[in-house]
Amino acid sequence: MSYKINVNTAKVLVVDDEPEITEIVETFLSENGFEVAIENEPGKAVQKAKTFKPDVILLDIMMPGVDGYDICQALKNDPQFSNVPVVFLTGKDRTDDMGRSFKSGGDMFIKKPFSCERLLEIVSIVLMSTGKH
Repeated sequence: MSYKINVNTAKVLVVDDEPEITEIVETFLSENGFEVAIENEPGKAVQKAKTFKPDVILLDIMMPGVDGYDICQALKNDPQFSNVPVVFLTGKDRTDDMGRSFKSGGDMFIKKPFSCERLLEIVSIVLMSTGKH
């Protein structure tokens, strides 16, 4: 299924401690019309969100120092980001992790490895559900 959407330069923040992943995601989403910012240091994710003001956040769960659940909760507790969708990216596949993702404020959960096309589909669906498209 192809999602031809008008991204209107929708802004996507990608937070992952693995630069290879953020680089691939940034390149693919940028080529598909999104404005993308990346953050490889989890402790700087909330500040990056405040300066970039994303329409959607792609957030890894397992990172050193602070995990994606904590970052998501911090963002969702800030009125500026309470309605910004968060899509968790993770290599984990246990049901309780999925439940914890949603309890912490996540909107979607996508398991690594994922195809860039699947990621684009998820980002597009999440943005459409928020009325951004």
